[in-house]
Amino acid sequence: MNSEPLAEQEVSGPVPAREGVLQAPAVGMRRSLFFGLVTGTVIPGAVMMALVLQAAGMGPFQWAILLLFLVTFTWIAVSFWTAVAGFLLHALRLDPLSLRRLPRRDAEPASALLRARSTAIVVPIYNEDPVRVVNGIEATCHSLLATGQGAAFDLFLLSDSNDPALIPVEEKAVRALQARMPAPVRTHYRRRLTNTGRKAGNIADFCRRWGSRYEHMVVLDADSVMEGATLVELVRLMDRNPNAGLIQTMPLPVRQESLFGRFQQFANAVHGPMLAAGLSFWQGNAGNYWGHNAIIRIQPFMQHCDLPILPGKPPLGGEILSHDFVEAALLRRGGWDVWLLPQLGGSYEELPGNLIDFAKRDRRWAQGNLQHLRLLRTPGLHGVSRLHLLFGAVAYLASLLWLLMLAAGSGAAIDASGGLEAGGQALVIPESLRTPMAHGLLGVTLVLLLMPKMLGIGLATVSRPQAFGGASRLVASGVLETLFSVLIAPLMMAFHSLFVVAVALGRNVIWAAQPREGRVVAWGEAWHRTGGFVLGAGFWGLLLAWFAPGFLWWLMPVLASLLLAPALVRWSSSQRAGAWMRRRGLLLAPSEVAPGLVLQMLHGLESPSSLGAHQGLEARLPERRVTWLRQCWPRPQPDWDGAAIRKAAGGN
Repeated sequence: MNSEPLAEQEVSGPVPAREGVLQAPAVGMRRSLFFGLVTGTVIPGAVMMALVLQAAGMGPFQWAILLLFLVTFTWIAVSFWTAVAGFLLHALRLDPLSLRRLPRRDAEPASALLRARSTAIVVPIYNEDPVRVVNGIEATCHSLLATGQGAAFDLFLLSDSNDPALIPVEEKAVRALQARMPAPVRTHYRRRLTNTGRKAGNIADFCRRWGSRYEHMVVLDADSVMEGATLVELVRLMDRNPNAGLIQTMPLPVRQESLFGRFQQFANAVHGPMLAAGLSFWQGNAGNYWGHNAIIRIQPFMQHCDLPILPGKPPLGGEILSHDFVEAALLRRGGWDVWLLPQLGGSYEELPGNLIDFAKRDRRWAQGNLQHLRLLRTPGLHGVSRLHLLFGAVAYLASLLWLLMLAAGSGAAIDASGGLEAGGQALVIPESLRTPMAHGLLGVTLVLLLMPKMLGIGLATVSRPQAFGGASRLVASGVLETLFSVLIAPLMMAFHSLFVVAVALGRNVIWAAQPREGRVVAWGEAWHRTGGFVLGAGFWGLLLAWFAPGFLWWLMPVLASLLLAPALVRWSSSQRAGAWMRRRGLLLAPSEVAPGLVLQMLHGLESPSSLGAHQGLEARLPERRVTWLRQCWPRPQPDWDGAAIRKAAGGN
């Protein structure tokens, strides 16, 4: 989208089963075991729910609740067993693909040189802040040069920018980068006049123009950075696995300053590698693609990944927005392996720093993932690829189903109280919710929801607590993050439900540049975006208070989140609150406690006036790289004014 010093080496060492040959033995048996456990969890849960509902009689509301529960509980069970699988693999230090013991490896890459100009690093950009883009690219390239393998790579900045005020600034920033970049890195810049196909079209245009010159391409987003050693290892793995069409790393969020961003950064650092290991375990060579921070073999990509145009009009027709899942499925259909390597660290990205911008990004993803439902019957797709397409859509549909289940439960409670004509008579909790079976089902559901977080915190506490500021701070941060995730879950449910309904009503998303930097959301914007949720929750709560007050207490956590939505949006966007947490050692991530080389370089590039920005790096590099570091750091001052560029780009 990751407590040893360089780039979280506890989990970032490459997995060289048979010296880099990727394999997933008995993967069919793994999938049978995994989905057998899911089924063995869902069936008893469905039986328990049926018994709870039967106590009040099986009417239309009860049957609707049971059906909706079955879908949402299955989604919960899949997530739970994926986390358990990842936990066991990490606890036993097993490679999720080969199931062999993970060796502890030196971070220094192998000395054999890669083939010259075999790989292109491609960075699609669209109306981005040129300062951030250039700094991230420069940090990645300098980290790559430090490996001695820079001659194997060329860099391509692929611009789709169409803002007249930003384009000349972007071009000037790129020219300055090209002038500063030392050999052997060759930096190319191309801006399309029309952004046909958006990002997917941008990549396709690169492949048509220059794809024949390179064997692989590493796709990075405008906010991505990657360790040079990771880039080198990705190329080595592709060379050692000639049937590998795509290898996806596990990008972790970094450089988050707002409270919301720091919660997301901490959660991904603690739980992300564990969950990704579980995914890698059962998906094997039919993995997924997340659109960036991955290496792709260009020839099969060009041959198989021509995206279809869906019949009909947007939002469900036309160009596919979430192209990455589809490209992975098409590669796998063509007979090429798609691998996820969560244990290959040094891969980073940035996230929107507040709930509103986070939700705006999800709006585009929701539409794109719902389009995938139309591709499920595409001939020749691998079964796991179909699951990826289905799960991507269910990730958003589950929110609407959850909301509908709560609404059906409210209707059932009102009906059990005697209906609207008997308002105010149901002053106690409904009988069906006071049974031991109801309490048991609630307990099982809470275990399935919360156990993955407990496993992630426990694993990090045992294996690398110092990477999160120490065991006590790690546990305290875990408790805070869990409470925050519970608090905002109903709010995200409301956003996602709104997105699904908007797509169903034919409302197409507006494609805009993705906000990447943190900002404090004004009260007016917070109320504008979430005021409807407050009114809806208020009406819902009053309805239950009058007709079924006993059920109101069961629904109170959901209603409280929605009633507090503007305050949650405003409060969690605060960078001051995020800084307060950091000063007290809370919500720390390994990328802050022991940042890798590329992150230290990026920090130095954003503070070029600090002559000590490179201090400490020499001790982390092999001796033969120290000369390079002293020559290239700190970089020469650019001939453009960073503040002026940010102003022209509309940034802060």
